[in-house]
Amino acid sequence: MRILALDHGTKRIGVAVSDETKTIALPLEYILAEPFAPFLDRLKKILVEKEIDLILIGQPRNMDGSYGPAAQKVEAFVAVLKSAITVPIKMWDERLTSTMANKALIQGGVRRDKRKEKVDKMAAAILLQSYLDMGM
Repeated sequence: MRILALDHGTKRIGVAVSDETKTIALPLEYILAEPFAPFLDRLKKILVEKEIDLILIGQPRNMDGSYGPAAQKVEAFVAVLKSAITVPIKMWDERLTSTMANKALIQGGVRRDKRKEKVDKMAAAILLQSYLDMGM
Protein backbone atom coordinates (compact mmCIF):
# COMPACT_ATOMS: atom_id res chain seq x y z
CA MET A 1 0.00 0.00 0.00
CA ARG A 2 1.09 3.55 -0.67
CA ILE A 3 0.38 7.14 0.31
CA LEU A 4 -0.79 9.69 -2.25
CA ALA A 5 -0.12 13.40 -1.77
CA LEU A 6 -2.10 16.21 -3.36
CA ASP A 7 -0.87 19.79 -3.63
CA HIS A 8 -4.08 21.72 -4.26
CA GLY A 9 -3.90 24.72 -6.54
CA THR A 10 -6.52 26.83 -8.24
CA LYS A 11 -5.54 25.58 -11.72
CA ARG A 12 -3.63 22.34 -11.14
CA ILE A 13 -3.41 19.73 -8.41
CA GLY A 14 0.00 18.18 -8.04
CA VAL A 15 0.11 14.45 -7.35
CA ALA A 16 2.90 12.42 -5.76
CA VAL A 17 3.00 8.86 -4.49
CA SER A 18 5.16 7.00 -2.01
CA ASP A 19 7.04 3.83 -2.82
CA GLU A 20 5.61 0.62 -1.34
CA THR A 21 7.83 0.87 1.74
CA LYS A 22 6.55 4.41 2.37
CA THR A 23 10.09 5.77 2.44
CA ILE A 24 10.46 7.79 -0.76
CA ALA A 25 8.08 10.28 -2.38
CA LEU A 26 7.88 10.25 -6.16
CA PRO A 27 6.31 13.05 -8.24
CA LEU A 28 3.59 11.51 -10.39
CA GLU A 29 1.64 14.09 -12.39
CA TYR A 30 -0.66 17.03 -12.14
CA ILE A 31 -4.39 17.01 -12.77
CA LEU A 32 -6.38 20.07 -13.81
CA ALA A 33 -8.43 21.26 -10.83
CA GLU A 34 -11.43 22.19 -12.96
CA PRO A 35 -13.75 20.77 -14.03
CA PHE A 36 -14.02 18.66 -10.89
CA ALA A 37 -15.62 15.52 -12.41
CA PRO A 38 -12.63 14.67 -14.68
CA PHE A 39 -10.27 15.39 -11.77
CA LEU A 40 -12.21 12.99 -9.55
CA ASP A 41 -12.28 10.30 -12.26
CA ARG A 42 -8.48 10.49 -12.68
CA LEU A 43 -7.93 10.50 -8.93
CA LYS A 44 -10.07 7.38 -8.48
CA LYS A 45 -8.06 5.57 -11.18
CA ILE A 46 -4.79 6.48 -9.47
CA LEU A 47 -6.11 5.32 -6.08
CA VAL A 48 -6.82 1.87 -7.53
CA GLU A 49 -3.74 1.60 -9.78
CA LYS A 50 -1.30 2.60 -7.03
CA GLU A 51 -3.14 0.80 -4.19
CA ILE A 52 -3.41 3.94 -2.05
CA ASP A 53 -4.39 3.59 1.60
CA LEU A 54 -4.02 7.26 2.64
CA ILE A 55 -4.35 10.60 0.89
CA LEU A 56 -2.24 13.45 2.23
CA ILE A 57 -3.39 16.95 1.28
CA GLY A 58 -1.31 20.05 1.71
CA GLN A 59 -2.81 22.48 4.20
CA PRO A 60 -1.80 26.05 3.36
CA ARG A 61 -0.74 28.11 6.34
CA ASN A 62 0.73 31.54 6.72
CA MET A 63 4.30 31.74 7.98
CA ASP A 64 2.99 32.62 11.47
CA GLY A 65 0.94 29.39 11.48
CA SER A 66 -2.42 31.05 10.95
CA TYR A 67 -4.89 30.05 8.25
CA GLY A 68 -5.94 32.30 5.39
CA PRO A 69 -8.28 32.17 2.38
CA ALA A 70 -6.23 29.45 0.65
CA ALA A 71 -6.73 27.17 3.66
CA GLN A 72 -10.50 27.67 3.45
CA LYS A 73 -10.47 26.66 -0.22
CA VAL A 74 -8.53 23.51 0.59
CA GLU A 75 -10.88 22.66 3.46
CA ALA A 76 -13.86 22.97 1.09
CA PHE A 77 -12.02 20.77 -1.44
CA VAL A 78 -11.35 18.14 1.25
CA ALA A 79 -15.01 18.16 2.34
CA VAL A 80 -16.16 17.44 -1.22
CA LEU A 81 -13.44 14.81 -1.67
CA LYS A 82 -14.42 13.01 1.53
CA SER A 83 -17.95 12.63 0.24
CA ALA A 84 -16.72 11.15 -3.06
CA ILE A 85 -14.06 8.63 -1.96
CA THR A 86 -13.53 6.17 0.87
CA VAL A 87 -9.73 6.40 1.26
CA PRO A 88 -8.80 8.22 4.49
CA ILE A 89 -7.60 11.82 4.07
CA LYS A 90 -5.09 13.62 6.26
CA MET A 91 -4.05 17.28 6.12
CA TRP A 92 -0.36 18.21 6.34
CA ASP A 93 1.38 21.59 6.64
CA GLU A 94 2.58 22.62 3.21
CA ARG A 95 4.38 25.87 3.96
CA LEU A 96 7.08 26.62 1.40
CA THR A 97 6.62 23.42 -0.64
CA SER A 98 6.01 25.33 -3.89
CA THR A 99 8.97 27.60 -3.18
CA MET A 100 11.20 24.59 -2.53
CA ALA A 101 9.93 22.89 -5.68
CA ASN A 102 10.67 25.96 -7.80
CA LYS A 103 14.18 26.28 -6.34
CA ALA A 104 14.90 22.59 -7.00
CA LEU A 105 13.71 22.91 -10.60
CA ILE A 106 15.77 26.06 -11.17
CA GLN A 107 18.85 24.36 -9.71
CA GLY A 108 18.13 21.41 -11.99
CA GLY A 109 18.25 23.70 -15.01
CA VAL A 110 14.56 23.33 -15.91
CA ARG A 111 13.46 26.15 -18.21
CA ARG A 112 10.78 28.53 -16.97
CA ASP A 113 8.17 27.34 -19.48
CA LYS A 114 8.70 23.72 -18.37
CA ARG A 115 8.69 24.53 -14.64
CA LYS A 116 4.94 25.26 -14.68
CA GLU A 117 4.34 21.67 -15.79
CA LYS A 118 6.52 20.22 -13.06
CA VAL A 119 6.22 22.48 -10.00
CA ASP A 120 2.87 21.12 -8.78
CA LYS A 121 3.88 17.47 -8.75
CA MET A 122 7.26 18.40 -7.23
CA ALA A 123 5.51 20.36 -4.47
CA ALA A 124 3.32 17.31 -3.80
CA ALA A 125 6.45 15.14 -3.60
CA ILE A 126 8.11 17.56 -1.15
CA LEU A 127 4.94 17.59 0.96
CA LEU A 128 4.83 13.79 0.98
CA GLN A 129 8.55 13.42 1.71
CA SER A 130 8.23 15.71 4.74
CA TYR A 131 5.42 13.47 6.01
CA LEU A 132 7.41 10.29 5.38
CA ASP A 133 10.52 11.74 7.04
CA MET A 134 8.50 12.33 10.21
CA GLY A 135 7.90 8.58 10.37
CA MET A 136 4.15 8.96 10.19
